[in-house]
Amino acid sequence: MEMKSWTRAFRLRTLPLSLSSIAMGGFLAAAQGKFDVRIFTLCCLTTLFLQILSNLANDYGDSVNGADHSERRGPSRSVQSGAISPGSMRRAVLLFALLSLASGVWLLLISFGSDLKLLSVFLALGFLCILAAITYTMGSKPYGYAGLGDLSVLLFFGLVGVTGSLFLFTQEIAWWSFLPALSCGFFAVGVLNINNIRDIESDRSAGKFSIPVRIGKQKAGYYHWFLLLAGLLAAFLYSFSHYKSPIQFLFVLSLPLFLNIGFAVNKKPSEELDPYLRRMALTTLLFVLLFGTGQILA
Repeated sequence: MEMKSWTRAFRLRTLPLSLSSIAMGGFLAAAQGKFDVRIFTLCCLTTLFLQILSNLANDYGDSVNGADHSERRGPSRSVQSGAISPGSMRRAVLLFALLSLASGVWLLLISFGSDLKLLSVFLALGFLCILAAITYTMGSKPYGYAGLGDLSVLLFFGLVGVTGSLFLFTQEIAWWSFLPALSCGFFAVGVLNINNIRDIESDRSAGKFSIPVRIGKQKAGYYHWFLLLAGLLAAFLYSFSHYKSPIQFLFVLSLPLFLNIGFAVNKKPSEELDPYLRRMALTTLLFVLLFGTGQILA
């Protein structure tokens, strides 16, 4: 039973989304002939540790701060339900912070060797990622409660995740990679937006001022359309600006799935949106696989 509680606390359904930005960076590197399986494997491992760290910290933080309670519409959380004690969860947060750090340092040593300048810059970025994962809902002033979660997700699941992982392969700053990075970031924010719309009432009562709490369910649905369309627009702009072959538009096959999610978020009541969290995450991963395959085959 205890292992089942920990597995639930890891929120395995969120993990495909966390790998999307790493996969995008890997595809872009492969398209340049600079893919390295060691770097890719360690990128994935570090990202998984960070995502689990974020999920555990979120479970603890929301329970302590009151966003998770008996009237919450989403799945029950481990600390709130009593399945895992607060002390055990704090220790798990520390463990995964250390695992993230160890995996990240190993990754940087393989990527940069003895280049102290690059090691220092990316080590600082790694600490920032760990800090962001923990303080989203933990601490005296969690930034997720101030409505800054969307900006953080756009940054770390998009710009940092894609351009940062690509740099590990190429050690070159590729400004053009910001477009596919924005696609990943906007779609990742879409997952968070569905979560926040689902929890809009419990978040409001707990003083968690997410964007849906601030603007209401209807406008949050319009905001979701903006995220979907902006992500697709960035992909189209990149493909047109780097055009080689029609196969680069393979990602269009994911369009019906995004549209289905968009209509559901706008029409369905908040309590029926939980299944669309998983659909949005998996559709984002599918988009990345199609986009990346198109770039390699072009």
